[in-house]
Parts: sequence; C-alpha cells; structure tokens
Amino acid sequence: MKIFETATAPNPRRVRIFLAEKGLLDKVEFVQVDLLKGENLTPEYAAKNPMKKVPVLELDDGTCVAETMAICRYFEEAYPDTPTLLGDTPLEKAQVEQWLRWLEFFFFMPTGMCFQHTSGYFKDRMNPIKEWGEECRTTVEKFCHFLNKHLADKEYICCDRYTAADINAFTTLQFGRVVNIRIKDDQTHLQAWYERMKARPTSKV
Repeated sequence: MKIFETATAPNPRRVRIFLAEKGLLDKVEFVQVDLLKGENLTPEYAAKNPMKKVPVLELDDGTCVAETMAICRYFEEAYPDTPTLLGDTPLEKAQVEQWLRWLEFFFFMPTGMCFQHTSGYFKDRMNPIKEWGEECRTTVEKFCHFLNKHLADKEYICCDRYTAADINAFTTLQFGRVVNIRIKDDQTHLQAWYERMKARPTSKV
C-alpha cells in the first residue's frame, strides 16, 4: 500500500499519527507530493483523487481512497486487532463522530481557511480574501475557549481515552502556529491537554 502525502501538511499528519498509534506505519510506503510545485494538480494525481488533495491511500490492487478520516476508517476496519481510535461501543462511536464533526467544522477548517487566505501560500491558484481569513481566525479562537472549558475535568476529549478526536485537535493546534494561532495564557486546561498529547511518542511522527 502507498500513501501519497505532503509531510508538512496537517491532514497527512493526522493519518500518520493514527497509523503510529495502531502500530501500522510499516504497512504503507509514503510517497511525497510537492503541493507548492503543484504536483497534486497533475492528471496522474487527479486520477487518484479528483479533488487533488492529500493524502490519498492507494491499495495494492490500485484502488484509491481519499479523505483523511476515510483512510483512517479503512485501517480501523481492516486491522481490528489494533487499538481502536474511532470507538468500540455504539455510544463511543457516536461520541467520536460527534467530536470529529465539531473539530472539522469549527476548528480545522477555519484554521485552514485562515492559512489559505492570510498567508498567500496558494495565491497562484486561488483568490485569497484576507478579511475572510481573519474572520476564520476569530472562529478558531472561540472554539479554543470552548475546548478549554470542556477539558477542565477531562484527560482526553471524549470516551475517557485517546481517540482520533485527540489526534485531530492536536494536529490542528500545531498547524495553527503557522498563522500565529496559539493557546492563550488563561487556557490552562487546553495547555495541559496539549502537553499530554505532545508527550506521546506517536506525536513526533
């Protein structure tokens, strides 16, 4: 199996940490795609993922699976003897899904939009609107306050254990640093959670 990725991008990192937690990093070959050079825009890459994003999982038979959580779901189901990160019981699965949605819509996506619309990184292929990027920054900062309150009496985001929700929140916080989004001094619960996540060996892949 191959995973086409950009090592510095947040979505591929979510997948790598997910695989590391399951002990499955050696099951795939990682192929680097240079986004700045537009390698994801070629016809060859578009044949693997018509959305032209990273990462993409290519199975041994040539079947391709795009989208971060779809790739994670594949490994969760294909390797049932590894630690579960998407929930065990019906309730856990629902809770993880709930948090993944919240994190995606109110944290990761606006962080990404802040980056795209304020950094100029993709200005050759999009029309960045700085005001929109700054509005997205405000959305992220509000969510961080919410997350800080939620973590006041919790070690993990949900299910009383490490899940994909922790992976997604952690990688989003780290990605946010490129646009100067930081944990505030008064967000002590969020900071403590972040330090716990950062200390995990898998967070360094």
